[in-house]
Amino acid sequence: MSVLGRVVATERKPNTPHEFHFWTALDSPVGIGTIVRVESAQPVNGVLPVVYGVVVEGFGYTDVETPLHEVLGYDGEPGGDAGAPTRRTEIRLYSAAVLRHVPEEPLQPVSMGTVHLASDEDVAVALRMDAYLTPGSSTGIPVGLYRSGATSSPVWLDADFLLGPEAAHLNISGVSGLATKTSAVEWLLASIFAHFPAKKGRVAAVCFNVKGPDLCFLDQPAAKLDDADRALYDRLGVPAEPFKDVEYYAPYTAKGYALNTLRSNDALAHNVKPLTWGLREVLQYAEVLLNKDDVDAKADALIDFIKERVVDQEFSDPKYLTAVHRVQSFGELERWFRDLLTGMEKQNAESWRTHHVATIRKVRNRLTNISTRCRGLVTDDGTVSDLPFGQFRDRAVYVVDVANVEADAQDLIFSRIVSTLREHLEKRDLGVEHVIVFVDELNKYAPSDGPDTYVRAMLLDIAERGRYLGLVLFAAQQFRSQVHRRVVGNSGTALFGRMDPDELATPGYATLSPATRTKLSTLEKGQLMVRHPHFSQPVFVRFPRPAVLSGRAGVERFPQAVEQTLDEAVTRALRTLDRTVTLEWVKDSIALADEEEVLRARNRTIQAKPDDVKAFFRGQLKRRVRAEPVDAKPRTPLKTAPTDDPYGF
Repeated sequence: MSVLGRVVATERKPNTPHEFHFWTALDSPVGIGTIVRVESAQPVNGVLPVVYGVVVEGFGYTDVETPLHEVLGYDGEPGGDAGAPTRRTEIRLYSAAVLRHVPEEPLQPVSMGTVHLASDEDVAVALRMDAYLTPGSSTGIPVGLYRSGATSSPVWLDADFLLGPEAAHLNISGVSGLATKTSAVEWLLASIFAHFPAKKGRVAAVCFNVKGPDLCFLDQPAAKLDDADRALYDRLGVPAEPFKDVEYYAPYTAKGYALNTLRSNDALAHNVKPLTWGLREVLQYAEVLLNKDDVDAKADALIDFIKERVVDQEFSDPKYLTAVHRVQSFGELERWFRDLLTGMEKQNAESWRTHHVATIRKVRNRLTNISTRCRGLVTDDGTVSDLPFGQFRDRAVYVVDVANVEADAQDLIFSRIVSTLREHLEKRDLGVEHVIVFVDELNKYAPSDGPDTYVRAMLLDIAERGRYLGLVLFAAQQFRSQVHRRVVGNSGTALFGRMDPDELATPGYATLSPATRTKLSTLEKGQLMVRHPHFSQPVFVRFPRPAVLSGRAGVERFPQAVEQTLDEAVTRALRTLDRTVTLEWVKDSIALADEEEVLRARNRTIQAKPDDVKAFFRGQLKRRVRAEPVDAKPRTPLKTAPTDDPYGF
């Protein structure tokens, strides 16, 4: 390969083992982020050393001592002719951070030598990718394409350092709308599904859609994918197609008729499922919804007693309770509280099993209020519709849509799902060995300041210990500096899209050169700066447009369904199980039932997935006899009193 430049060192700018300088011709294809190779002419221990580096700063020089000389040369006229006998000498000087020395020892300052543009093989060696791209045992996951001049090389991440067990977790930062954070995650998931080694086991993804329709159309092809994008897909060995196995989960609206999601078009209803939990599922995570300042140690003790001794057990207390209770739903819990407090009032008792009556009333208020605060997610009757824990499929994506859900319910959903994933991974019975959990807006869930919440504590635990279980966190946010340091610090891989200049001024970016920070603030869509444990320095790559339909285009192509009546909502839900269900049949079946009973019957049918949907649904409704008109029989008129009756009136 032709010589691009030559290494130079001066007293003011000496070379070190970690940085060197070189000059090039004015028309050289070198810029910030370019990877170069230095070939030394001076052998060390009988070997000619080779040094790889990435350009982090650039300078331009002429022989002008002060700007005044240049002004005088043009007689003060910018458009004038200098009239000088020779052109002024101008050079390009670049500073490069060392990526790798070959051989690694002894570690010495970079010596004089020729500079060459890195080839595909050079890029692999410079970024130490050759260690995990061995044919037959490769663990590489393509993240994008490095481009500089005529060089166009794939950049690979090591699966052992992306999904564990050596290191894990991914963090993406960038300004909203321009950093393509969601697009980067969609692309990287497709890349992982295409290249994750079979010997490392099965992998699935759980994505929380926390804003708008961003992740609502992952199973639909992109509206636009040009030839350049398809060429990138081909070069990186990833199929340019949407995800094949996607399931969506969302709670119901507060009214309970339809699911609370923007993916409500009838054409997309086949893989959208309800997310509802009962008392058993929620009580374990009640502290997520309860105010720590309001619920003291006494209340915690009573809640623990209810979890261990009351729920899902036959419970009786002849002194205070009028019946034997088996509490399995919030409705039954309310009846248990009512029976207990009524018995205490009759006995004029101030405490029950060391729990004061005021504490019992407080806990009753807080617990029974959960189903109201999280209406649509938490059911009074205990009906459960959940993710298929224990039956996760390889290369499947499970999207939980919480974009339109209240903050309390969002915290509950996030806490319970992630905790349940961890429990199953510990038992090795989830169905897959690795789970990627994607969370956007990490600033909200794991802020660097504020109170210590259950959600933040759980995220910290995942970041620090999740890689040993196969639980991997992919997180995105606008401002990395405002996320808890232990969360971002434990992320083995970091991606940076276009960054806000104010964010780049924070101490966390002080290790980057001014030129690199400037480039970060002006990145185009589709460009990323990548940090990875194998890379000594960050590298810039370009990734293709995701092959899935974007949220904005999806909303236009699949408009949201209009608000439905109870009859229509039940028909739509049951037709996902049995296509023969009609609106007329539903109207006839629920004509005599009240709304709450109908919704309960629908939920239980969806949960059970019976073979005979119609019979099961009708079996959940109370039997009623339709009123029929009866022919009135003629009545015999009463005899009238005689006119001469002295007692008549």
